[in-house]
Amino acid sequence: MTRWNLSIPEETDRAVRSFLARKGGKKGDLSKFANDAVRREILRQTVVDIQKQNADLGEKETVSLANEAVAWARAHRS
Repeated sequence: MTRWNLSIPEETDRAVRSFLARKGGKKGDLSKFANDAVRREILRQTVVDIQKQNADLGEKETVSLANEAVAWARAHRS
């Protein structure tokens, strides 16, 4: 596990801690919340990048590539 030292605006800190408290927050929930938020943002930005890279593809080509990827994943799952 890696530790981060972050500077967060006080308003954001209060909002997150209040949110977690309303949800019945426990020890470690702030770290879990931050980890989940970072992972979601990485995924979101990755999707945006891929959409930009593939903006010129037509619907048929997009569906064909998706079907090919699904078939590959199914063939290689353990």
